[in-house]
Amino acid sequence: MIIASRFWTNLFSARKARAITIFPFIFLYKKEDKQDKVLINHERIHLAQALELLVIPFYMLYLSEFLIRFLLSFDFNKAYYSISFEKEAFANEENLSYLKSRKLWRFWKYI
Repeated sequence: MIIASRFWTNLFSARKARAITIFPFIFLYKKEDKQDKVLINHERIHLAQALELLVIPFYMLYLSEFLIRFLLSFDFNKAYYSISFEKEAFANEENLSYLKSRKLWRFWKYI
């Protein structure tokens, strides 16, 4: 389910994201972003990652990986773009058929 909500995107991303996925929802900063197929595909990749890790462990790993990378660099953007889940999503967001052929636990390739 896709929902336009500035509240949730601001709350969970420190006002830095256009979209955020909180399983099973995709929250968009702007209603117009519903038409952005690349952005939606990026977020759907996160839904697949969360589902294969049974949701709660996905968020625990995501946050842990972010915190470790942030403590190593003290750079929010560097830490964010270094998260394996984000690396997979960014690398494949323009491939709109990626999820049809995505292999299980594919994010491990990006660690």
